[in-house]
Amino acid sequence: MAANLKQQILRKARQAGAELTGFAPVERWARYAETPEPFFPQNIFPFTRTVITMAVPIFIPILDTTPSIVYSELYNTTNRMLDEMAYRLAVFINNSGYRAAPFPRDGYGDISVLVKRPEAAFSHVLAARYAGLGTIGFNHTLLTPRYGPRVRLVSVLTDAAVEPDPVMEKSLCTRCMLCLRCCPTASLTDTRQPVASMDKTRCAIYHKELKEQYRYPCGVCIKVCPVGADRERYGANTRKYLDEKKVLDENPLAPDYAGWVHMRTFGAINPNDK
Repeated sequence: MAANLKQQILRKARQAGAELTGFAPVERWARYAETPEPFFPQNIFPFTRTVITMAVPIFIPILDTTPSIVYSELYNTTNRMLDEMAYRLAVFINNSGYRAAPFPRDGYGDISVLVKRPEAAFSHVLAARYAGLGTIGFNHTLLTPRYGPRVRLVSVLTDAAVEPDPVMEKSLCTRCMLCLRCCPTASLTDTRQPVASMDKTRCAIYHKELKEQYRYPCGVCIKVCPVGADRERYGANTRKYLDEKKVLDENPLAPDYAGWVHMRTFGAINPNDK
């Protein structure tokens, strides 16, 4: 029955729009001990035995334009999809005779909340890692083989004992440090660690500014990452990413960046506008 249920859940998740789906038993939170116990899923919903995490992709051409209203709209679209996917899957699991509840894709009311307390009650990134979807990169995001860090996540917590997926133990991060070098707020530091030290408050303040300009979120650290099969499709823009700020500071009309600048010019408030 459990094996059959897993296949049914995978089919439902795919039909709802999930491109990646993984299953993690709650014991993995204690085994890896990467977050305090109050953040364990079984401490959020005590009935939880399995966490199901789903992902949808973010498209590189749109992400390249960040910060822009175009990327903001894509972000909002994936958010709506994720919450509906998790809701529909939780309904299906409940109708199958088990308990299940979705956890919202972000888990905070507004980015301004994160300025004072830069964390949510549950980490979908850790859940996805424990569900075998990928590994944690230097930039604190989930890295996946298909999409690198360019995914958005949501989870469903259930008491169904579903067969877990294996955890990826070998890191996908190449330690290229593009995320650190291109971060507009210099929020990532300490290259000695597998995962960067991060000034989450500085990052949140910048995101708050972008939201007030209608071109939230930032996304530069996932934009520049070379990991993922999607890079084979769209190519690597490493030099272009590294030179972007310098080139545009010297010439806002630089032809190599014309498309990106055009997308940033309309539909949002750009502080560089005269």
